[in-house]
Amino acid sequence: MALTPRQKEVLDFLVNFTERNGYSPSYEEIGQGLKLNSLATIHKHVTALAEKGYLKRRYNESRSIEVSEDYRKQETERIRGRASSLEVPLLGRIAAGAPVESVAGNESLNIGDFAASSDTFALQVRGDSMIEDHIMSGDYVVVEKVESARDGEIVVALVDGLETTLKRFYHDSDNRARLQPANASMEPIVVPLDRLQIQGRVLAVLRKYR
Repeated sequence: MALTPRQKEVLDFLVNFTERNGYSPSYEEIGQGLKLNSLATIHKHVTALAEKGYLKRRYNESRSIEVSEDYRKQETERIRGRASSLEVPLLGRIAAGAPVESVAGNESLNIGDFAASSDTFALQVRGDSMIEDHIMSGDYVVVEKVESARDGEIVVALVDGLETTLKRFYHDSDNRARLQPANASMEPIVVPLDRLQIQGRVLAVLRKYR
């Protein structure tokens, strides 16, 4: 069934929030994310989406909103189709040191190669903890959704179920992990593995200059 623009916005927020956090948002979090002050309005949109078959709700449970599997598959196919068409000409290589001759070629760079899997998502970086890895505040990171990581990989990690952070991951011991910032002025986060959830590893960094 057709969606209104606002219903589509609510539905996409639900999908993105659940992908990032591993659980569905509360009505309050939906309101904060979409700048809606009325819980009654949020309830109206959720009810309408459930009636149209886009959502399922388990009553008398918190965080009980589930996006239908059909809609998830539909969005995955749409994103794959859009990503596969994002090609720009690759005109050669350019030196960041001594000048070299620039030679035009017939190659192209497919942006979709950075998001070939349906388990990829993007996050905008806030803060300076990874600046020595050339990841700046305002950059976008393309992340592959995974639940484990190898030492040295840049990961999206959830600590104590509350705080999500972008750091390099290291096993510090059998039962502890070290989340290492790439900023000499910041201390690493050392946390027991049972208080840490790996949510993804970084595949690419995108920066927009204007």
